[in-house]
Formats: sequence, C-alpha cells, structure tokens
Amino acid sequence: MNLSERINNITEPQTIGMARKARELKAQGVDVISLSLGEPDFNTPDPIKLAAKKAIDENFSHYTHVSGYLELRQAITKKFKRDNNLDYTPDQIVVSTGAKQSIANVMLCILNPGDEVLVPAPYWVTYLELVKLAGGIPVVIPTTVENNFKVTPQQIKKAITSKTKAIIFSSPCNPTGSVYTKEELKAFADVFAAHKEIYIISDEIYEHINFIGKHESIAQFPEMKERTIVVNGASKSFAMTGWRVGYIGAAKEIAQACDKIQGQFTSATCSIGQKAMHAAAEMEVSAIHPMRDAFKKRRDIVYKLLKEIPKVKVNYPDGAFYFFPDISYYIGKGGIKNSTDLCMYLLDKGHVGLVPGDAFGDDNHIRISYAASEDKLIEAMKRIKNALAELK
Repeated sequence: MNLSERINNITEPQTIGMARKARELKAQGVDVISLSLGEPDFNTPDPIKLAAKKAIDENFSHYTHVSGYLELRQAITKKFKRDNNLDYTPDQIVVSTGAKQSIANVMLCILNPGDEVLVPAPYWVTYLELVKLAGGIPVVIPTTVENNFKVTPQQIKKAITSKTKAIIFSSPCNPTGSVYTKEELKAFADVFAAHKEIYIISDEIYEHINFIGKHESIAQFPEMKERTIVVNGASKSFAMTGWRVGYIGAAKEIAQACDKIQGQFTSATCSIGQKAMHAAAEMEVSAIHPMRDAFKKRRDIVYKLLKEIPKVKVNYPDGAFYFFPDISYYIGKGGIKNSTDLCMYLLDKGHVGLVPGDAFGDDNHIRISYAASEDKLIEAMKRIKNALAELK
C-alpha cells in the first residue's frame, strides 16, 4: 500500500499495544494482571448514567452545535468558575470526542510546518504524535525521578527558540503522577511573560485525582489566561473513559478555530455523551472523593511494595494513578536491551501488563497504572519483584 508520509510518521500508542498483548494472553487462558491502560476501574456515577438514559428516552438524538449544545457549555463555564476560578463564556468552550480530540484540534489550529512545541518528558504518549501530525516539531525537555519529574523554568527558558509556538504538559501528570504547585506554575508564567507568541496547552484531565489539595491551573495568572488552552474532561475523574467527551476553555479565537476544524472532522460529539458530560459538570466534586481516596490508598500500597524491590527508584506521586519507576538497573541483564524488552519479559514471565517508558520519553522507566483492585495490585507487585529477581 502506498500510504501517506503523515500516517507512516506516527506510531500506535504503546498503551494500546501493550493492552492488546495482555488481552491476547488472557484469551489463551493465562492469568494476566493488566496495569497498562489509564482507565479507572470504577463505574460511571449513577446520576450521569440516568441523565444519559433520560436523553435517550426524550429523543435527544439530533445534531447539536459543533462545540456542544449551549446549556452544556454554560455548565462547563460554571464548572471552570467553581473549581478553578476561571472566567469563560460559552463561546470559549469547545466540547469534543474526548480530550484527545481536543488536543488534536488545538495542534491543527495553531501549528504550521516547522513550528516547535516544547514537551517536558515524561509526557503522555500522544502529545508527540499529534504535534508531528500537525507538521510541528516536538522539542523534548527531560526530567528525572530525583526532581519528581518536574521541568524547571530554567529548562523551559533555555529550550525556547524563535520557532517555539507552544508548550504542552499535564498536571497531575500522566505518566508520573507529579503535580505542579501554584508557585511552580507562577515561575513558568514569569518565563512566558517575555514570549507572548507562545501558547500554553495545559492538560488538566486528572484535575480531581489530586492528593495534595486544591488543583492549580496556569490559566489563573492574568498574563497567561488569553494564551492558555485548558484541556479537560470527565474521563478520569468521573470514570467516563468510554463516553468520549472532552473539552477546552480558551480564547475566543482559538475556540472558533477548533469549532471550524471539528466541523470538518466529526461535527459535534455524541449528543447522549454530551448530556452525560452535562451531569458530570454539575455534580458536586465531593461525590467523587471516595474514588480519589481509593486511588490514594492504592498509591501508598504500591509505593511501599515498589520500595521493596531492589534497585528500583521511584517518586511519591501527588496525583493521577500512575507510577513511573526507574528500572535502569535491570537493562542489560538477561538479554534485556530496553524498557520494551523488560515489559515483554514481565508480561511473559510475571504475567503483568505494563507500558515501556520509551513511549513516554524515557527508556529507563516503565509505567504502572494502579487503577486496579488492591488485591490485584499486591499480587502484581509480587510477580514483578519475583520476575526481576530472576534477571542475572
């Protein structure tokens, strides 16, 4: 097949690839514990499901405004004010088929071929591919487990060139669980104050899975508001991954551009999904605190067990539901050449599905999702420890 360079230049997300391999082994009768996908193992809250059922019964099944029906966008503006003290109008909100499409829309709207996008690493697997798909050039800024995987203002300042068009990062972070404080974000804002041509794409999808208190957004600083594109959704916090609804809050011009391009790709996202998102936006955040608290308890369990594995270095994540341990000690042992080899070894030997760190920009690490029951997590850590002990 004579396929386009565009498709040949992007890769399948390794999160999806590893999950598929785990499913294949399960289908063969192997007892696999899959910790590869970033998906809460909880169910969508009942009020959200009821809202969707009501929408079906009331035949809310026709096209809506491309950016989402007005009342939904109004509800999202109220959510932004309630949770983040950010003021948006409905024409600054664009609802899309998942936060992934939201980011794709933004990249296609702001990037020209050759534009550079700063991407602190470790990063979510899709950031680089969407930059490349839009013709941009990812500029990766490395971090380390020793500094809690946080990029510094000095690193950002050094990476900026005349071609820099944007920076994209997540907080809480996938894959590290790191959370930027208000003071750290203010330091970033001070750097960008001298570069008014740079957009800030702030991925806040894990906003409510935060173990240290109030979520902070870089958009809160007046000088950043118009240049920040806040990406969010209900997939993680409200256990709605399959509903596929995400959104942005941005300057009117950016929102109009995203509406324009989305109108050519998908038009509006599913009308029933929008009604579900509406219910999620209006729910009291306290309703999902039990899920957050369960993740916090799991974090502490997994952290303790990871610390018991010899030569594995790990940070103490403040949010999301991931660990990104440094496993570099085991690279080079038993024919293991990289993190992909190690993940395949742990899948074949320990029957635990994980994701290689190179997918996130650091081949000396692996990603562990602790969105699983405590019993499964304890057993998975035992299997990982035993399998690594056999590498010589």
